[in-house]
Amino acid sequence: MAPPGVLRELSLALGAAVAVLGSLLFIAWKIYFRGTGTDTDTGTGWDGWWERELRELRDRAPPGHALDWRQVLVLGLDGAGKSSVLHYICSQTAREHIAPTYGFNSAQLYVEGLEMDLLEVGGSQNLRAYWPDYLSQAHVLVFVVDSVDRSRLLTARQELHALLAAEPQLPLVVLANKQDKSNALSTAELQEELALHTLSGQRELFLLPTSATWASLSTATSVLHVKSLLVTLLSQP
Repeated sequence: MAPPGVLRELSLALGAAVAVLGSLLFIAWKIYFRGTGTDTDTGTGWDGWWERELRELRDRAPPGHALDWRQVLVLGLDGAGKSSVLHYICSQTAREHIAPTYGFNSAQLYVEGLEMDLLEVGGSQNLRAYWPDYLSQAHVLVFVVDSVDRSRLLTARQELHALLAAEPQLPLVVLANKQDKSNALSTAELQEELALHTLSGQRELFLLPTSATWASLSTATSVLHVKSLLVTLLSQP
């Protein structure tokens, strides 16, 4: 009989593989229906809802005008606040607790002629190996960092630079999250800790202080500034 530790590692690996397979199938399903124009009005879940909303937006658009599809890939270590960032970008409603993402999470926005897909992939250790698989469809990479978690900044830097080496020109938005905490590192400190100054000058790079909380929506660290930046980046020809 296999030792308990081996069984636990096998269970985690299988769980990660299932989560990644599910997310890849989800993306393939959306790309297929976007390309074929297959009718999905019969859907009863949220998938059917956003397909119907997209069709309604297209119907209201001037003749010859189509929504441009863009994907934003949201990554970062577990506990960095990625799910909270997505929630407050897409829905300005108060939430006391937002559950962490153990596989993947997807949200859609329709802003200024854009259909923006925000895809979050979980940041646990067993999922990070799959992060590069999602880069090819992304138009912007958002990397969320816990500004309080000093002990894992080296890990965050290593994971980020490995991703950037795979996609040398992908625009990057780094979020110095949890700035509402008194012991949070500043953006200047995080720029040094993450070695952002070593990145190629050919890449569009932005470092924003954020606080993904309801109370911070009207402050200088509001994630709504991230939303505005993404719209500007994705609207470029």
